[in-house]
Amino acid sequence: MSMENFAPLMFAGLIVVMLIGFPVAFSLGALGLTCGLYAIQMGWFPASFMGNLPLNLFGILSNDLLLAIPFFTLMGAILEKCGLAEDLLESMSQLFGPRRGGLGYSVIVVGFILGAITGTVAGQVIAMAMIALPIMMRHGYDMRYATGVLAASGTITQLVPPSLVLVVMADQLGRSVGDMYKGAWGPSILQVLIFLTYTFVLTRLRPHALPGIPLEARTASGWALWKQCLRGIIPSAVLIFAVLGSMGGLPGISTAICTPTEAGAMGAAGAFALAALHRRLSWALVREAMTGTMRITAMVVFILIGSRVFSLVFQGVDGGIWIEHLLSNLPGGQTGFLIVVNVFIFFLAFFLDFFEIAFIILPMLGPVAEKMGIDLIWFGVLLCVNMQTSFMHPPFGFALFYLRGISDSLFKAGVLPRKVESRDIYLGAIPFVILQLVLVVVVIFVPQTVTVFLDKKVEFDLDKVEMPVVADEPSSEVDAEELFKQAAPPSTEPEPAK
Repeated sequence: MSMENFAPLMFAGLIVVMLIGFPVAFSLGALGLTCGLYAIQMGWFPASFMGNLPLNLFGILSNDLLLAIPFFTLMGAILEKCGLAEDLLESMSQLFGPRRGGLGYSVIVVGFILGAITGTVAGQVIAMAMIALPIMMRHGYDMRYATGVLAASGTITQLVPPSLVLVVMADQLGRSVGDMYKGAWGPSILQVLIFLTYTFVLTRLRPHALPGIPLEARTASGWALWKQCLRGIIPSAVLIFAVLGSMGGLPGISTAICTPTEAGAMGAAGAFALAALHRRLSWALVREAMTGTMRITAMVVFILIGSRVFSLVFQGVDGGIWIEHLLSNLPGGQTGFLIVVNVFIFFLAFFLDFFEIAFIILPMLGPVAEKMGIDLIWFGVLLCVNMQTSFMHPPFGFALFYLRGISDSLFKAGVLPRKVESRDIYLGAIPFVILQLVLVVVVIFVPQTVTVFLDKKVEFDLDKVEMPVVADEPSSEVDAEELFKQAAPPSTEPEPAK
């Protein structure tokens, strides 16, 4: 076997190993080490090449940027458990509820707000389903729309800054986290508008499926209701501005005064403050949040270590060159490359988590995209838009699993009037997956949706640069030969005798 054929076999083995179901981090490490030993036996690279592996692993553990992940995770875990989601959703549902489709509007808006401060899909889907699903069923909402909008609004958190996947992508692509956050604001807002438009269209085509709730169902009205809404929105907005603004992740802010790690630490401190403001801060909450943070951080680190073992061997057998030749010769240039990559990511997301895709696949695609002249901020945000569909894929989407579990628990507790069927959950997710794919197409063909909030680069046209020429004054003209004589060092040779 030649080394040229070994790289495709390694890639095929990567797909097979990930589909087996064994933890990906250990599968990748075992596959990488096995292929590395075989490559050494075949003489494709020396045994000393594997000596780079410890240096790579220590480089991972000393990466300051990745320290932002546990801080943002802790911030989201605290806010997820402090009751902020319940308070926001309850007040918003009373504000928009009397309108036709009002509960759907409130779920989408609250999902966007929570996505900017929590960043956890599981907690967001569960918290919103516990509050909104019984109300939607009680007032006769279409079950498929209700389950679909709850699951889709929870997945927005993967795209809205400060998303963890954007931090990982910035690290893998070698770009600023602040710029990645700025690039994600356009698609995030556009995604919310697409969901709201779809809800509005349904209220016109099927008004009986999204009815308004009676005014007498409100527990507050007037200024008391607005005060209840602002009580949840204003502290959240302050936290968002403080965290994202300090690291230059908001549109219009070009100066960062904090690193992503420092901003994450400030966000975690702000989450504790918000939990105390809602009078939900307790040792049990802190212990549960820190346990969840430790579990997610350990998972991320081990996946990164396993992917680095595999990628080191893959690069050693010229796998990067094989990927580049394979993708750079696609018809259609940049557009063809982006379409093929997004189709590949879409189907891969049926089986892999977004962390696994970001750590394993992105390092292979990033260099090819850069050589093709594709802006890596645009490329990273585009893949993030695509990967949010991984939570919505029937029947493997995690958001659907979370919704399935919480609906069963609510039915057994007597909160729901009837059981939610799995078919309703899966069929309800399909329209929202299509809407997410519509956004992928928009971002591919309208890159300004990503670049509109990025800082404008200062460019110079060398053909138009004019340099002022100062005319020499007559009094300053000196003969060149005289200048040479004055600048010459004095001679050390003796003068000839006269």
